[in-house]
Amino acid sequence: MSTESLNIKQPMDGALETARLVGEPLTAAHAVLLFPELRNPALYRFIPQDPPPSIDTLTSRFERLASQPHSPDGDELWLNWVLRERASDAYAGMLEATVIPGQSATIAYFVFVPYQRQGYAHEGVGALVKHLFTVHQVDVVVAEIDTRNRASIALVKTLGFTCAARTDNADYFNGAPSDEYRFELPRQARA
Repeated sequence: MSTESLNIKQPMDGALETARLVGEPLTAAHAVLLFPELRNPALYRFIPQDPPPSIDTLTSRFERLASQPHSPDGDELWLNWVLRERASDAYAGMLEATVIPGQSATIAYFVFVPYQRQGYAHEGVGALVKHLFTVHQVDVVVAEIDTRNRASIALVKTLGFTCAARTDNADYFNGAPSDEYRFELPRQARA
């Protein structure tokens, strides 16, 4: 399924919207709302990151992310959203993108455990990809994924990404080395 078929709306206020989700720009106020879901160790099985140790730590991190939308050299744009389910108003996940405008974007995403395997990742990441191509005019969207993360690999493949590279021993976390695939979706693949 392509991102064109997701009925994605892109309002001017920075939010991303689909039929079931609203992506709100991340703020420090989201920390207290997302902390319980972000504490779930299952989210960190395939990424070199640990659950936040406290609400204060998460608030500080979100405050930094919200107040620094660019890299210090100004070459990269850092975008972060939280995904809210329309029907319940509950938060279902997060989206991130590091953008080199007019060139490329590298994406990352969390779908909280209660919302996994229900198509929310497909909707949210599909909206993000469309946003990156239309608003930021990138030539390629990249996702770097642990080779063991079958669900994430299947997700990006359904959105049209193809595997461009493999890096062995890309990282070391949870007591083991991690290999990564680099998936890419070039703009011309969407035409």
